[in-house]
Order: sequence, then C-alpha cells, then structure tokens
Amino acid sequence: MKLFSAVAAVALLMSGSAALADADLKAGQKVFKKCKACHAVGEKARNKVGPQLNGVVGADWGHIQGYKYSKALKAGKEEGRVWDDETLAAYLRKPKDVIPKGKMAFAGLRKDKDIVNVIAYLEQFNADGTKK
Repeated sequence: MKLFSAVAAVALLMSGSAALADADLKAGQKVFKKCKACHAVGEKARNKVGPQLNGVVGADWGHIQGYKYSKALKAGKEEGRVWDDETLAAYLRKPKDVIPKGKMAFAGLRKDKDIVNVIAYLEQFNADGTKK
C-alpha cells in the first residue's frame, strides 16, 4: 500500500508541469509549516536543525554551504544525486527510504497532493531566496 502511494505521487509529478501547474501554492505553504521547525525558505532563510531549502528543487544533494550533512547524504552527493521531483517526492513520503542513515527525523507526508503542493511551493524559491 505504501509503495502504491509513493508511486502515485511520483506519477502525479512525472505527468509533467501539468501536475505542478495544478498544484496549490497556498496549500504547499501550509504543508511547509510542518517543516519550519527545522527548515527555512526565503530571502532571510538560514540553516536550522536542517538546511535552508532555497533552490532545492533540481539542486545537487548537499548543495548548501555551511551545513553539516550526514555521511549518507554526502555519499549521495558524491554519486551525483539530485533533488529532482521524483527524488523529492519519495523523500517527502518517507525520508528513511531514500536516505536510510540520514539525519532527518520527520516521518513523512501521507497525502500525494500535499507532496505535490509542497514541492511546487519550494520550487518557486531561487537559491538566493528570491521568488521566481
């Protein structure tokens, strides 16, 4: 059942920009509130317990300077892993399935639409925190 849900979220994302075009940025901002204890976005974003997430969509793993990433995430960076829509969807669904020995303690998002909406919300931020 969990595999089906992850596949459904990925299918929504892989259907291209149509899925993201249908995404609700306000809903994504609301979902992101679950992330705000550890992460930030925007022009004044700083690293917290987790790295700031400006420019994360499409970025290489471990791209934020000054953040101390886990060994597992660093290994993914060396492999050339990227935070594309598919990887982000899987990670937001269940972080430990993507990076089993990662530092992220969040259990994951259950609803496919929440995943699509939060990715769309994050995608609007450039690396410097300005909006696209």
